[in-house]
Amino acid sequence: MPDARLKPRRFARQHSRSGNVIESPACEEATFLLDPVNMVRKRHVVYVEGFDRRGSDGYYDLFQRACDLFRQQWPISLTVGPLELDSEDFAHWLIALRTATWQVATHYDFLRLDKFVQSETALPMRRHIVRSLQWAVDDLVSGAQFRIFRASWRFSLHLMYFQLFLFVWLSLPVTIGLVMDQLHFPVMAILAASAVAAFAAISLLRPIADRFFVTQVISCWAVLRAFAGDRVTWFDQAIEGCARRIVAIAGAKEADEIVVVGHSCGAAIASAAMARALDLDPDLGRRAARLTLLTLGSIIPGVALHPKAQRMRAIVGRLAVEPTLAWIDCQARKDVLSFSNFDPVQSLGLDLEAEQCNPLIWPIRLEKMVSPACYRRLRWSWFRLHCQYLMAADRSAAYNYVLLVGGPVTIAEWAKHPSELTWALHCQLLRRRQSLGMDT
Repeated sequence: MPDARLKPRRFARQHSRSGNVIESPACEEATFLLDPVNMVRKRHVVYVEGFDRRGSDGYYDLFQRACDLFRQQWPISLTVGPLELDSEDFAHWLIALRTATWQVATHYDFLRLDKFVQSETALPMRRHIVRSLQWAVDDLVSGAQFRIFRASWRFSLHLMYFQLFLFVWLSLPVTIGLVMDQLHFPVMAILAASAVAAFAAISLLRPIADRFFVTQVISCWAVLRAFAGDRVTWFDQAIEGCARRIVAIAGAKEADEIVVVGHSCGAAIASAAMARALDLDPDLGRRAARLTLLTLGSIIPGVALHPKAQRMRAIVGRLAVEPTLAWIDCQARKDVLSFSNFDPVQSLGLDLEAEQCNPLIWPIRLEKMVSPACYRRLRWSWFRLHCQYLMAADRSAAYNYVLLVGGPVTIAEWAKHPSELTWALHCQLLRRRQSLGMDT
């Protein structure tokens, strides 16, 4: 069914007009994939945010906007409960998706890291300047920068941009003075201009650095490098709390699928929490019906490629051989803030203790999720495009975050058959509408 998989909505409308959508062989084959026996009815999601200051309120609003787009694309009943703050570490909201043939209830936990992030980014600018210098020199001397460049030159260049931003900005007064000297300006004019430029550069340093996410990225990598090198950071507290939450959810035996989602920097924390949960309860994957780790726009390779990142490589190696876990790693070529076409196990050259069974790499085409006009606006907005993994598509696409965390199919199956299952769901909804005598 080549055409049906690629353009299900157009194909469905054409067959609906001719009155043969139910008899379509493509529809028969696709609908068979939605096996009621294997459908998810209750799902528990634990979401780990990236290095972001927005917190649970910001991400709840982001999810609500994704749901608004979802309702425009899919004739599926979707309700989202209010945001509830459970503790200093967790918040949650409830999601319910329902059609005439299935319904799914999702408990969506949110690991609250914003207090740590805000504390890191609020440090004085002199600390950020020192951190930036240490990060750049260490990556260069250790060879990590070369390794990252060889793995993904685009990701490497974006790191160097943030490493050098503060120094380039602070060098502007010197640059202005040198240029004026070459143009033979009077000495007093050069000194006056340089002094004014220096005052402006220092005064505007904090707002400029915050506006372009520089303090955020520098702080993120300072903590990541420390954590991966087995030094104590606040990551350890977050990982332990998240791991114990996962074990408790599995012990309750109420969910058909337990999903731990990590986006960006959160992918490193989520993977570490999953590995820790498996250490706390070796039978964790056997207690839960389905245990899934979903990493979106992960920067794990950038962490693990540092020669001293033994801890991060050990976590990846542990999860790679866990047969009771389905690890899905979503990668997008258009996302320059993460890695694409990169196996985080084989490319690291890990010596595994057993046969590799994880992760399953799911290539995502972010540019196909939005309209051409929208993509042109987002193309150079790196951080907004990096968040597209969490947004619903405004076009019919095989990847849809709301369907992943709230739909009736396990995430592992979505990753294996994304186009087929998207078409199957369209067919199922069309069958129902036709049986009621409704137009599509």
